[in-house]
Amino acid sequence: MPEINVAAVKALREKTGLPMMDCKRALEASGGDAEKAIEHLRKAGAKVAEKRSGRSTTAGHISVYYDAAKNIGAMVDLRCESAPVAANEEFVALADALARQLASGPGADSPEQLLAQPSPDKPGITLQQQYDDLFNRIREAFKLERILRIDGACGGYSHHNGAVGVLLHVEGEPAESAKDICMHIAALRPTVVAKEDLDPAEVNKEKEILAAAARQEGKPEKIIEKMVQGRLHDFYAQRCLLEQPIANEMKFGKKSVAQVAQEAGMKILRFVHWELPKE
Repeated sequence: MPEINVAAVKALREKTGLPMMDCKRALEASGGDAEKAIEHLRKAGAKVAEKRSGRSTTAGHISVYYDAAKNIGAMVDLRCESAPVAANEEFVALADALARQLASGPGADSPEQLLAQPSPDKPGITLQQQYDDLFNRIREAFKLERILRIDGACGGYSHHNGAVGVLLHVEGEPAESAKDICMHIAALRPTVVAKEDLDPAEVNKEKEILAAAARQEGKPEKIIEKMVQGRLHDFYAQRCLLEQPIANEMKFGKKSVAQVAQEAGMKILRFVHWELPKE
């Protein structure tokens, strides 16, 4: 076994961020070759990751990236076990790198395909290697839970703690108000864009409930239908983005989301709203 000097161990530690003894053992197992030692550490970390793979990953960070000039947007949901790790700068940077690569690269149909692509932050390694190297230092289960890419004009928003993310697909030039609408979605949680997107069965059931309530109030049948149509407004406003008053009234005044989008020259096509699980 070759003698491993302290300088070599320190150099490997600075490169990997792993404990001195782990670095020394990896160099000994690799005959003093630093690159082989790094690969040895990655393989050792993969075994640990396999053992921890069944652990609950309800913490994490949702990252959003969009490029208005290139008409592309992406969102990723990177999970871990605990809140402290979710707030770790390197963990957040990894989530951001995944979103950026998903948007700016060739795209991916699965988390595995995305992880196999080059890291936009760390030249010479893949996102999987960046992912594995960070796991090796933290030793907490990670999971790339969801990925999404939208090819088209986009706006986006990710809450400061990474617990909520929204990606908005629009037709037309995405204005600054696209982000405001994303923040609105995060706060008010609509389920569809427009009334036409609702399940007709759900709407009919609500009409029946409203009609029954009007009858209990003793209203005559001839006006119940008009009453039901009027009272459906609240039902639509709870579920339909375009029907909702914009949350940021201080900025836009008393306008609906539909009015804000129209004045900005945008047609809202769809939105995707993700949240981390509630513990």
